[in-house]
Amino acid sequence: MSPLTPNDNIEAEAVAKNLAELRERISAAEQRYARRPGSVTLVAVSKTQPASAVLAAYHAGQRDFGESYLQEALDKQARLTGYDITWHFIGSLQANKTRQIARHFAWVHSVDRLKIAQRLNEQRPPELPPLNVCLQVNIGSEQQKAGVELTQLSILAEQLSKLPRLRLRGLMALPPPSADFEEQRSFFRQLRLAYEQLQSRTYPLDTLSMGMSTDLEAAIAEGATMIRIGSALFGERPRKR
Repeated sequence: MSPLTPNDNIEAEAVAKNLAELRERISAAEQRYARRPGSVTLVAVSKTQPASAVLAAYHAGQRDFGESYLQEALDKQARLTGYDITWHFIGSLQANKTRQIARHFAWVHSVDRLKIAQRLNEQRPPELPPLNVCLQVNIGSEQQKAGVELTQLSILAEQLSKLPRLRLRGLMALPPPSADFEEQRSFFRQLRLAYEQLQSRTYPLDTLSMGMSTDLEAAIAEGATMIRIGSALFGERPRKR
């Protein structure tokens, strides 16, 4: 990758500062809600951000990055070959893109139907470890959002657990936006309870992917193990062309 330019250096300083503040915020929430220190993983949502922003966060110690737009992500991955980055696909899944996702990502957070899971399973290269998968749950029953309904979750979990090239790790959700802390917690609590119910049925789950820049404290209070943060780390997201 080409060296950083002077403008990139300014960007790198801002990203490093934001990342340090986020880590303090996460640590404070872990302490406040009796969570084990270091139990929450930060996934930096780098969609629409340039490769230089990813590199800035990487040099500040960040290793997990979330992408939603496949071609943009593949371009960044090509530029950042050789860096120890764990790539998470967090966007909506289309059948015609599963092959590339299965080949180029370590995690997929947004599986919500069997057909997509089967394609990812069939297309995961055998030389790679099983693809880590979270089931996306529509906990707000919002028509405009993807996600399996809570009533259908156990059926999908059972189906996916039989696919050998996938490893079911946990659940993900994008709850309805709210500025009220207790309302935020109520949605995350629904996901946690569903997660615990699946665990009680011997599913070896270890991941609750929930919480973003505006509600990460509520998510951590309810047991999040991964939070997905974009704007609080990189600033306002550039418009996707």
